[in-house]
Amino acid sequence: MNQKKIGILLGIMCMLLTIGICVQIKTVNDSSTGVGKTQVENELRNSVLKWKERYESMYQEQEKKEEELAILRQEASNQDTDSVNLSKELEKMNALLGYHEVHGQGLIITLKDANSNMVSGNASDYIVHDGDLIEVVNALKNAGAEAISINGERIVNTTAITCAGNVTKVNGEKIGSPFQIKAIGLTEKLNGALTMPGGYLELLETDGVQVNVEEAQDIIIPKYNGVYKFEYAKNME
Repeated sequence: MNQKKIGILLGIMCMLLTIGICVQIKTVNDSSTGVGKTQVENELRNSVLKWKERYESMYQEQEKKEEELAILRQEASNQDTDSVNLSKELEKMNALLGYHEVHGQGLIITLKDANSNMVSGNASDYIVHDGDLIEVVNALKNAGAEAISINGERIVNTTAITCAGNVTKVNGEKIGSPFQIKAIGLTEKLNGALTMPGGYLELLETDGVQVNVEEAQDIIIPKYNGVYKFEYAKNME
């Protein structure tokens, strides 16, 4: 075999060897790239799964907190409603006890001692006594009066109307003629109870006491300034 043929043969062999080496290198590279790509994909997949789990956990926690917040809001709303109802009830009780100034329609009754020139005989028969005031107040209460005052003194359950000599006391305060009695309630009913024929005001007028009854649409009755004291009544356990 001559040198020319040997050279050609060696060239072919080198080329084949080179091609084989290139194919081998490419195969190795492709294999490495595939392994790396698979590893990256696995890492990404695991990361996505972890973030998904964290999101679902946070979402569930948020739903739980929203439910707790809704319960707290409902409880707060109920407490607000209870507070409003309690406040209204307290205001109502204070009004009934006389601790609030009140106003409304009703009557103004004025009782004044008889004129001195009309007096003959026993002068005591011509003046307004504590018993007269009590009779008028009771008649007003029976007619449904919701608030009563005498000369600015609020009448409450514990009010005492007394007479010491020629002095009349209401809630321990001295008052005198003329006596102005204010009563809040249904005007027609209050008026009917006091001015009916044979009623107490008619009897007072017969004795010479000056009586005046006036209807009013907006009477103001002051609050009770005293203090309720219970010496014998106690709360049940």
